[in-house]
Amino acid sequence: MATTNIKDLKPKPPVDASKLKPKELLAHMLERKRKDIAAMLPSGPLTVDRLFKLAIVAATTTPALAKCEIASVVAAVGFCAQLALEPNTPLGHAYLVPFNTKRKDGEGNEYWVNSVQVIIGYRGYIELARRSGQIVSITAHEVREKDKFSYAYGLREKLDHVPARGDRGDIIGFYAVAMFKGGGHAFEFMDVKQIEEIRDGSQGWQQAQKYKKTATHPWQKHFVEMGRKTAIRRIAKFLPLTVQLTQAFAADGRTISEAPQLNDPNTIDGDFSWVPESDADEALDAAAAESAGEPGDGEQSADEQPGSDAPPALPDADPSTHSSSPRTRQRRKRQLPIRLTSAEKADRSTA
Repeated sequence: MATTNIKDLKPKPPVDASKLKPKELLAHMLERKRKDIAAMLPSGPLTVDRLFKLAIVAATTTPALAKCEIASVVAAVGFCAQLALEPNTPLGHAYLVPFNTKRKDGEGNEYWVNSVQVIIGYRGYIELARRSGQIVSITAHEVREKDKFSYAYGLREKLDHVPARGDRGDIIGFYAVAMFKGGGHAFEFMDVKQIEEIRDGSQGWQQAQKYKKTATHPWQKHFVEMGRKTAIRRIAKFLPLTVQLTQAFAADGRTISEAPQLNDPNTIDGDFSWVPESDADEALDAAAAESAGEPGDGEQSADEQPGSDAPPALPDADPSTHSSSPRTRQRRKRQLPIRLTSAEKADRSTA
């Protein structure tokens, strides 16, 4: 028969948070919010214990995270729980990244605070999109000037891309392709000018230019990864959206525009910059290297074939078989007649 020690029944003394080290404080606050975060986490392989462990490891390998406002770290972990994405792992799904954010107190005085935001990688978007169960594969690639590349929209959509060997030249654009169950597909191509226009519209990039810190900004250091993610975001209008994917687009949109990602009313829009600490940059470099160095970069599919670098070419879409394309289905949607019951007809006739 199991016995209970009387000492275990006594209430534990409250923890003096002021005496805890940054990582200890993070672990303590996460435990306090365990029930709330567990309620956010969908059923699946990711557990609360693993999520907390990843957060602690991230704070250990990136000390700037442990120095951030603790509430923002806990909120960021909670957001990863909502999306069921592992942060700061070789999967490249999401990253906890420290930022400097200007805020104001109750009297309107401005001050700077280190806070954490969740940056969703393009592989994270691929993972979220595939959870709908309607997508066989989704890919994103850059196109360079020496590649063999052609595409066409319309009734006979096609996309052919054969990367050049060796020096492929400068980047001329990006594209994303989604293959649907049932044989349909959707793709979007964006030339490099369109990508740069989106980059230039980012307040974070504008602030980096203002303070001459573009060299450490993700758009400068990881342009290929940012371009792929932008192409995937563009193709989202043709994807079957899930709640998680919608949340990811909304939150990442606030990150790109540098608006308060977690809807903090005391955050001032616009004055926003990366934490100027080397460990934050090193964390991003490591994450990008993990993504860029793996085979099949930019692609996750149910029937992935190792060793194949070239993306699959889409077949010419014959009009007789193209009905499964999301674009065609969207064009064929029509307004259905409204059928009234006899009671409703009587109400209208007397109105």
